Amino acid sequence: MTDISPEEAARHRAKMEKRKAVQDAEVAEKTVEKGLLIVHTGPGKGKSTAAFGLALRTLGQPDGAKVGVVQFIKGAWESGERTALESFGARVEWHSMGEGFTWETQDLARDIASARRAWDKAREMLDDPAFGLVILDELNIALRYDYLPLPEVVAALSARRDGLHVVVTGRNAKAELIEAADLVTEMGLIKHHFKAGVKAQKGIEF
Repeated sequence: MTDISPEEAARHRAKMEKRKAVQDAEVAEKTVEKGLLIVHTGPGKGKSTAAFGLALRTLGQPDGAKVGVVQFIKGAWESGERTALESFGARVEWHSMGEGFTWETQDLARDIASARRAWDKAREMLDDPAFGLVILDELNIALRYDYLPLPEVVAALSARRDGLHVVVTGRNAKAELIEAADLVTEMGLIKHHFKAGVKAQKGIEF
């Protein structure tokens, strides 16, 4: 253990007291409580993973609010997060409505129809007061490829009911969606194991 002199300890305590006073004052200034539109974008891994972390936070609250998940691109594959979240029973509603990425389906009309069905389901959740959090997984991809009309989507998300939190994930978030959002996080890519030939693995990618 590093020896700390009484003088060093006193200086540290005084510094932390000042920092705490600043932090407490800043927190006290925040008085708005509202449902947030949150966007997770960028080339790095972790966009959906972070969204599902928020799902767990919501489910950990005693108010009984439901979590809704609509996956716009990913198909009905088995994933650890889906299995875990669905163990909460009726408090989680999950719809995987995609049919895979566009290079897999190779059918534009089919991709557009799939995105429209997913968006219709998302609209149902947005209007249902039982939901406290709605995750629109890979919606950014559907918007990037113009599978859905961007103005319609941004307008609906901006007009969400009070108290509802919505998370939109996927690379290449549109500027209009970023402008409408309350919180935007860009996941940066520094290093990825795929580049070293490591395949998708249980507990990491699904």
